[in-house]
Amino acid sequence: MECSICANLEQAYLASLGEYIEARSSVGYRVSTKLAAQKNVEMERARYELEEHRSACASAVLAPVMMPQREVPTTKLRPLAA
Repeated sequence: MECSICANLEQAYLASLGEYIEARSSVGYRVSTKLAAQKNVEMERARYELEEHRSACASAVLAPVMMPQREVPTTKLRPLAA
């Protein structure tokens, strides 16, 4: 399950990505790439914020869980060759 912050950051990233794609495909892109470059920077910032939060969020959610010890019968173990 995704947290609300992850969802909001992902929505912001997708919106920035859409704006960047729109700026790249516009007729004005051939004249000036400045707008597309600005949209690219905004999109990369949004992506970075999303990745940064997910790394912290995922580490909290995926905390190591101690598994119970499994008993292994000693009769099935072979001695290692030296």
